[in-house]
Amino acid sequence: MEPIKGTTILCVRRGQSVVIGGDGQVTQGDTIMKGDARKVRRLHHNQVIAGFAGGTADAFTLFERLEKKCEEFSYNLKRSCVELAKDWRTDKYLRRLESMIIAADKDETFLISGTGDVLEPQEGVVAIGSGGNFALSAAKALKRNSKLSSKEIATESLRIAAELCIY
Repeated sequence: MEPIKGTTILCVRRGQSVVIGGDGQVTQGDTIMKGDARKVRRLHHNQVIAGFAGGTADAFTLFERLEKKCEEFSYNLKRSCVELAKDWRTDKYLRRLESMIIAADKDETFLISGTGDVLEPQEGVVAIGSGGNFALSAAKALKRNSKLSSKEIATESLRIAAELCIY
């Protein structure tokens, strides 16, 4: 049996607006198993939005950990993400988790991985998942060459990615 995989998560920041969108698709091989999975969550009293690509159970575990880190570090998102990445990389249980997370608040955006990376995207656009590069390319082009809002850019970029990537 082939592993269940595939998603596209995109974060677009323009001015004071930040949006994280996801395709909601879960695939097994070349079959869509679910088309409306909820891969974007609000955390820490709606102060943080986060999206994941990877194993669902793994992502829920990491979302819970990120929420605890936000509480522990008084809503300092950067510090919370760094501490989560350190735990994720060094903890015997956590380092087996296969997922990536994009987390954003009103001021900052971060991509967090299990290898200890905490990256701040250039140009306020970042994407993960199998369709991430398609969505990222579309979002960067739309952001540079249009007056669309962050939500409109994210929506159209995910639509373009869906036309190109079956996952």
